[in-house]
Amino acid sequence: MSRTSIALIAGLLGFLLYVAGVLVVADHVRGLHWALELAFFAVAGVAWVWPAKRLIVWAVR
Repeated sequence: MSRTSIALIAGLLGFLLYVAGVLVVADHVRGLHWALELAFFAVAGVAWVWPAKRLIVWAVR
């Protein structure tokens, strides 16, 4: 199996797990102060980029 195939499977699975985790935590964040909600969703919306970048760099090598 090539690195690209492994990265594709790992990336999709990891992203689905990440989204599920964010949804679970978001249930607890909703209803808090609007500034905390804003901070959480801003960080959660961008945090997946760094692991995805490392995975892509690894797959391209």
